Amino acid sequence: MDRITIDGPLILGAGLAGLTAALSAAPRQALVLSAARLNEGCSSAWAQGGMAAALAGDDTPELHAADTMAAGAGLCDPAAVTLLTREGPDAVRRLANLGAPFDRTADGGFAQSLEAAHGRARVARVGGDGAGRAIMASVIAAAQAAPHIEIRENARAVALLQDATGRVRGALVEQAGALIEIRAAAVILATGGLGGLYAVTTNPRAVRGEGLGLAALAGARIADPEFVQFHPTAIDIGADPAPLATEALRGEGAFLVDVFGEPFMARYDARGDLAPRDVVARALHAERAAGRMTFLNAIEAVGPNFPHEFPAVFEACRAGGIDPRRELIPVAPAAHYHMGGVWTDLDGRTSLPGLFAAGEAACTGVHGANRLASNSLLEAAVFGARAGQAARDQAMATMEILPASVTPDLPADALNTLRAAMTRDAGVVRDAAGLTRLTGLIDEMERSQGLSPSLAAAKLVATAALDRRESRGGHYRADFPQTDAARRTFIEGLDARSLIAAE
Repeated sequence: MDRITIDGPLILGAGLAGLTAALSAAPRQALVLSAARLNEGCSSAWAQGGMAAALAGDDTPELHAADTMAAGAGLCDPAAVTLLTREGPDAVRRLANLGAPFDRTADGGFAQSLEAAHGRARVARVGGDGAGRAIMASVIAAAQAAPHIEIRENARAVALLQDATGRVRGALVEQAGALIEIRAAAVILATGGLGGLYAVTTNPRAVRGEGLGLAALAGARIADPEFVQFHPTAIDIGADPAPLATEALRGEGAFLVDVFGEPFMARYDARGDLAPRDVVARALHAERAAGRMTFLNAIEAVGPNFPHEFPAVFEACRAGGIDPRRELIPVAPAAHYHMGGVWTDLDGRTSLPGLFAAGEAACTGVHGANRLASNSLLEAAVFGARAGQAARDQAMATMEILPASVTPDLPADALNTLRAAMTRDAGVVRDAAGLTRLTGLIDEMERSQGLSPSLAAAKLVATAALDRRESRGGHYRADFPQTDAARRTFIEGLDARSLIAAE
């Protein structure tokens, strides 16, 4: 087996959080592993809405923080929210300085959209719905030009390396069918979320919670894994993954209708189409469970302007045989974002020495039980930079590294069974019967296949969801619809049934 040693951080993931961390690690050497080609297979590139930040004269970080806390349904960490919203405007400006082509107003300011649960129009956008890919293109160019950064594509970690003290010392990596041992001063997990564990998702299929599982298998503290956000308006054309109809469309005046063309959101919430995502997703779920198809009507709000105002949505619709300029867009809820993840402090440190996490793989406490729209890219930029700076200061350890064990991925048929079960039993609406059935399936797969990182991630979500006997944010229990006293979930390792701790 080949062995590589780098005098700096090893960064697992090449989305916005990972590349921002790598840039911030200068002048230390940084090695970035991308499981796919750059700007492919990462959720950052697929983000449509943009970055939420208090950039306008009538907005403040405090107002942004208040909206973030309200969406988080009592579980946000106030210190993390304050940091995010205070540092957010400068994070957007730094990306603009790297070349990210944010839309501008006539006076040169940032053009900003209104999205659900925001009290102000504060989402800085690119090309209407192309923020993620355009921002990533600029960050990738900066990372490729940085002399301290090496990027390896089509390389994925299959286990973390640790010494006898539990300190993380690197990773065992698979590339071109061979295993490579990479030793490093620190490891930063920036592997994204776990939407690919669901049969209906807006995320790349390969994003299946592997970073979360790797950390849990190594004994890291996991926070709030039951909280999964379902975007209400995935375009329902049978594609896997499902294309996204950005929330900015509703901010521009598009609205949800039933098969008869009648609006229905007012029956579910006084805020209507711009209610928080969890509310809208449950409304669509209820309509569809009652046999009523759901659609987004953007004909009057956008109409002929679709090709240049929302080109990504327009092309996705046309690929599905729909012309959104004159036709309704069929939409359905889909797994979109994981609020939980590997617990970190405000500098990306996990509970394991030598291990850091940033972006969707991490749980900073910013999002609580329900992420506010367009806070995800902002979190990746703000906390990715902090993780890179903190990891930069780690010294190389010298203790002997223990052998790493590797559990193969689930076979394709087993993965498809798991994805269907996650959508059915740990989806928009949950109950004890479904979650018990799901945990039983996961246990059976663990006995027959072993506990791979992705299966470990699914186990964390299902077990914590079964334990939380209330409804809050993205977690809705049909058998426990009430909201109880606020508490977070923390799990040490993977014996989740006995190690769930509440605060």
